[in-house]
Amino acid sequence: MLFVVIEHFKNRDPRPVRERFMERGRPLPDGVTYHASWIDEPGCRCFQIMEARDEAALRSWTNRWSDLIDFEIVPVVTPSEYWQRVASSADKP
Repeated sequence: MLFVVIEHFKNRDPRPVRERFMERGRPLPDGVTYHASWIDEPGCRCFQIMEARDEAALRSWTNRWSDLIDFEIVPVVTPSEYWQRVASSADKP
């Protein structure tokens, strides 16, 4: 599954997150894949595309950062997957 993970830096301060990242990197649990990320212009949030079997797999990673970041996890699908599901459900009585 794909997820958009929105990191809200506590106190709107990205510096502690950067410091830890520089020290430890982004240690992900098995089965969790990082794809890409973007930081908003003010530097208060980071938006990431992650892949995992389920949200619980992501929680073991987010728990390690929860002292510095509040997380919002949004399951997403590609447009083609979404429209295929819509078409399939329209075909069912």
